[in-house]
Amino acid sequence: MADQTQNPQIFELNNGSMLVKITNLGCIITSLSVPDRNGNLADVVLGFDSVEPYLKGAAPYFGAIVGRVANRIKNGKFTLNGVEYTLPINKPPNSLHGGHKGFDKVIWEVAEYKKGENSSITFKYQSHDGEEGYPGHLSVTATYTLTSSTTMRLDMEAVPKDKATPVSLAQHTYWNLAGHNSGNILDHSIQIWGSHVTPVDENTVPTGEIMPVKGTPFDFSSEKRVGASIHEVGLGYDHNYVLDCGEEKSGLKRAAKLKDPSSSRVLNLWTNAPGMQFYTGNYVNGVVGKGGAVYGKHSGLCLETQGFPNAINQSNFPSVVVQPGETYKHTMLFEFSVE
Repeated sequence: MADQTQNPQIFELNNGSMLVKITNLGCIITSLSVPDRNGNLADVVLGFDSVEPYLKGAAPYFGAIVGRVANRIKNGKFTLNGVEYTLPINKPPNSLHGGHKGFDKVIWEVAEYKKGENSSITFKYQSHDGEEGYPGHLSVTATYTLTSSTTMRLDMEAVPKDKATPVSLAQHTYWNLAGHNSGNILDHSIQIWGSHVTPVDENTVPTGEIMPVKGTPFDFSSEKRVGASIHEVGLGYDHNYVLDCGEEKSGLKRAAKLKDPSSSRVLNLWTNAPGMQFYTGNYVNGVVGKGGAVYGKHSGLCLETQGFPNAINQSNFPSVVVQPGETYKHTMLFEFSVE
């Protein structure tokens, strides 16, 4: 286990047109800079200048890979192969994002680090049997690659060794395409290639229903301002979209297009995951981030492609169970542009 006692440090991926900083603590993207319409770089993710605040728990999952199971598991319980498992209730009454010390809070091993035009970094983590209540040993890898001048790809894989286990990893970056310190994201526009959502109960756990978005405030089937109907959904959006209508390319389907009118920056997101949590930073409250920027409510938004929340307890949702020797694969492609 010596390989997991490394110190957290920040690594750079730089291809001359975009710059990404990532730490081996939780595979966190701490900074991601892309050009606007005039070629000016800005850092478009919420985060901190050093690893210390992440270590101290100051971030609500800023930039991290969360797991073993992303999102909420109802009452922190599930049954698999006749065994009931009990997980930490770290977001009462549920278990959230892998428990008290999920994958976002552990040091990953740096397995490979390539600099240059197609620079990349690969992280590995060995999650032991019973860790945060989950069954079986799980080998996890995550590779971030700059695949073109303004495109980043994330490939996540996980292989259970000896027991079946639920696996659903998510990348929890908070985006603000105007710049991390530019205020709220309510004037961004978004299109989501999902014609259904999974409605939730009072504890933000899906009820099991799969609801069409047409005619509701959840309808982003054509480009719409994030803030247009946000007042109709309580604190803001924090909902799983069923990614069921995006065109495909190279095995990935289109999930979302996010656009900032002030800078003309655009993010197109592609994935092979069945769902995407659209979260508008409803609980961010006065976090002091990079350069002293204060992040308030709606300072950033998350596009967390994922298995459906609480799928382990919901038989009509796509299964998140991975069998020993099988490989869980989750890819995200982040394409930046201006228009």
